[in-house]
Amino acid sequence: MSGRPLANRDLAELLAVAAAAEKEQRQRALRRAARRALMWPEEAWRLVAEGRSLTELDGVGPWIARHVLEWLRDPPPVPDPPAIRAGFRSFAECRAIVGEHPDAKARVRGDHQMHTSETDGAAPLADMVDAAAAYGYERVVITDHSKALVITNGMDEARLAAQGREIDALNEARGRAPLVLRGIEMNLTPDGRGDMDDGALAELDLVLGAFHGQLRKKEDQTERYLGALANPTIDVLAHPRGRIWNFRLGLSADWRRVAERAAERDVALEIDAYPDRQDLDLGLLAHVAVAGGRVSIGTDAHNEEELRYLDIGVAAAIDAGIPPERILNCMTTDELRRWRRRPR
Repeated sequence: MSGRPLANRDLAELLAVAAAAEKEQRQRALRRAARRALMWPEEAWRLVAEGRSLTELDGVGPWIARHVLEWLRDPPPVPDPPAIRAGFRSFAECRAIVGEHPDAKARVRGDHQMHTSETDGAAPLADMVDAAAAYGYERVVITDHSKALVITNGMDEARLAAQGREIDALNEARGRAPLVLRGIEMNLTPDGRGDMDDGALAELDLVLGAFHGQLRKKEDQTERYLGALANPTIDVLAHPRGRIWNFRLGLSADWRRVAERAAERDVALEIDAYPDRQDLDLGLLAHVAVAGGRVSIGTDAHNEEELRYLDIGVAAAIDAGIPPERILNCMTTDELRRWRRRPR
């Protein structure tokens, strides 16, 4: 390898471009590897330098490994990604950024979005909490989906209350970190209305509101966001843009205006740390930083393995210049609960 080695982010783009020239099984393999490249915990070039096999990496079999090794040994030009793949960084890159800022990571007290098998997660509550304990968090917030999102087996008020009792019992039985907080990812209509009773939401420690429908509209959606920010039951606007790498571009808006309104209303905008979401990205987070708004960071994990990705969100906050006092994850739990009870 000569010059700057290709990073995983570069390899993701080369794999995606190569997939467009293939068909059927090979195309699927390349697309899968391209997406997984964003999730690899180590830079592929480092494995090669250490004499290790690229097949250690998720989604890489011998055929894909030959492509990647050829590119690493003789790097081709990497095209600028199209908009649907632009603005994403790899897990390995973000881990390196966080490693350079240990004090920033030490301030992060927990993960503020995760799902269980109560809705569309793969693992039950206790298993997700046990897995999160390995990361040394003081707390986690359970944010299963609300009832209108039927495709995820969303919870109604009765199920939400039952989950709350389960969380209380788990906290009492465990008696150790992380403390489990009660939350929800509430579905929002395009005009910003939620689908849960205010009384049920008042019992929670954190309410995320999220759009899950009409996410491919091309016209400006600023008014949709302003409507959501006017909803007094919402603490965090989750994965605001709604983008997914190489699948959905996400919504457009006057993001400066949205960030300013969020800061005015003291509603946090989420940094969704899942590798193929990374929503908000650095460009949009710049508006949040200038406006002096708050952010909340969550992995959006749907299984134990996905809890590892919080560093993607932490790195974004670091590089965007969001100060710790504006990051919900850096509050103590008492501070978070007091903020939750703020005047609306």
